[in-house]
Amino acid sequence: MPSAELSAALARAESLIRSIPDYPEPGILFRDITPLLADAEALRTTTEAIIEPFTGQFDVIAGIEARGFLIASAAAIAAGVGLIPIRKAGKLPRPAASVDYALEYGTATIEMHDDLPAGSRVLLIDDVLATGGTLAAGRQLIERLGSHVAGISVLFEIDGLGGRDLIGDLHTVFHSA
Repeated sequence: MPSAELSAALARAESLIRSIPDYPEPGILFRDITPLLADAEALRTTTEAIIEPFTGQFDVIAGIEARGFLIASAAAIAAGVGLIPIRKAGKLPRPAASVDYALEYGTATIEMHDDLPAGSRVLLIDDVLATGGTLAAGRQLIERLGSHVAGISVLFEIDGLGGRDLIGDLHTVFHSA
């Protein structure tokens, strides 16, 4: 797709993301990507944009629960690679490793199976980068299990919350202050 079309398509996709104030707690501005996911053209366009900088550099995609699963699943199909889920604590029947991390409104734990061959190149995908705790924990989990994080990509980055400072280099499709 030519860049002018892609830019128009991405702008249209971004316009579908809703901002929901005070969810899940007062003071949090939740980014609802459901309308984007429901639109086939917007989903395809953003899926292509989220993986494009890493083409040929990864063997598998890891998606972080829950909305990150949706984007990562579409990306894995588009890229022709497998998918490894990174789940919230207690959701996997045989977690191999877990990592605790801080959220902007609490703490949480994520877990992952050890189904990847050692040294696998993993593209880590999530929906939103805010403070960076979830993605930092995901990176730590992948590395703890003997794989290499080939890149990190998110659909939406909330600027000014320190996430990029914690994560470092990553690819973002959309930004918001």
